[in-house]
Amino acid sequence: MPCDTATEPELPADLPPGFTPHFRSSPLTDPWEPLFSRRTEQSVVLAVKLAQPHTNARGFAHGGLITALADNAMGLSCGMQFAEPRSLVTVNLSIDFLSVARIGQWLLFETSFTKVGGTLCFAQAFVTADGVACARANATFRAM
Repeated sequence: MPCDTATEPELPADLPPGFTPHFRSSPLTDPWEPLFSRRTEQSVVLAVKLAQPHTNARGFAHGGLITALADNAMGLSCGMQFAEPRSLVTVNLSIDFLSVARIGQWLLFETSFTKVGGTLCFAQAFVTADGVACARANATFRAM
């Protein structure tokens, strides 16, 4: 009888402290795996080590990747603020690109602010590449 030899994937040696494989997947983010996350009391922080599938034609992190993962981090962080689990949809999202991120750098998506109302949640996130700010995002989510 064959035995199951499946094991947990090996974590990168340079993975920032506290991160584990991301607990949530989606068809959009599947091609960008592996993604990592760290939960704090107030937020979900995402991390990805930039590789070629994450870049534009110039070899920088693609703005669509940064935008989608910032949206993901802020939405998950807002979801943590509700007493009961709620499904959230993005109502508005804006992003400012501050600098470029290059292959080999760790991108971290940290939600720094959330404010929850009755049905709306507001969030702000900062994206860093090896600790240097490369984007900031603001979003509004509607709780369904």
